[in-house]
Amino acid sequence: MDYSVNRRAMLRGAVAGALGLSSLSALGEVSASSSVALDAPLKGNIRHSVARWTFDFLSLEELCLVVKRLGFSAIDLVGPGEWHILKKHGIDSSMCNGAEIGLEDGWGDARFHKPLIESYRKNIDLVADAGYTNLICFSGNKRGKDPEEGLKHATTGLKKILAQAEKRGVIVQMELFNSKVNHPDYFADNSAWGIELCKRLDSPNFKLLYDIYHMQISEGDIIRTIQNNHQYFGHYHTAGVPGRHEIDDTQELYYPAIARAIQATGFKGYVAQEFMPNRATDKEKIESLQAAIRICDV
Repeated sequence: MDYSVNRRAMLRGAVAGALGLSSLSALGEVSASSSVALDAPLKGNIRHSVARWTFDFLSLEELCLVVKRLGFSAIDLVGPGEWHILKKHGIDSSMCNGAEIGLEDGWGDARFHKPLIESYRKNIDLVADAGYTNLICFSGNKRGKDPEEGLKHATTGLKKILAQAEKRGVIVQMELFNSKVNHPDYFADNSAWGIELCKRLDSPNFKLLYDIYHMQISEGDIIRTIQNNHQYFGHYHTAGVPGRHEIDDTQELYYPAIARAIQATGFKGYVAQEFMPNRATDKEKIESLQAAIRICDV
């Protein structure tokens, strides 16, 4: 038996089954949005996306079909080697990756500046030439350095690529992570550190990827932070706390209010679902994505 062929066939069946549903109101887990018809047209106030890696049980082709059926048109964290698949389906690469060395070896440590500068200069051009806008970056780990030292290193290094980013219309976005649960020793584990970096760089082409899941663990106070500092945030990620699963009423964040706060700032970028679906079947995982989009569609 060819496992890979049979696996693909099962996934196609799961996708087809999910895409054929006209209503998913039987999803009792999504009581936070139970007043919203899950098959109604999206409102258009929030630009929705989904992180590629959290739905990697589907091929990128299959995920593109799911995204289109659910009524939005963007996927996060796809690299240059797969952009042709997105373009084939008319899907935006809402947050490009591929320039980074890794999550731990980042801009806060000068030892990594040389390869990072070379890689980001190359990828800024790739992103711009493809017609995309956003390129992710990471602070990396402290390794004994204090926050101020990390800020100095990151400022020095990033300044060497931002003139090119400004010229090409690419926004380099540093993701904020928590260091309590998921990313021990990470520099940008709080919004204040990232905001100070934005101020020192003073460039419209450097922003923060404000990951709501990570910042709820690190510091909480999500809505007020967004209201007071939205000018520094160029992209948002979602996930449920605790566990990084569905954003329904099994977790502590109330995403409709968060989405309304984001919308009220006049934000025109993307809000990307980055939760790891915790349902039993592939079909149910796709239903979870549809439900999450509706929860955030304010």
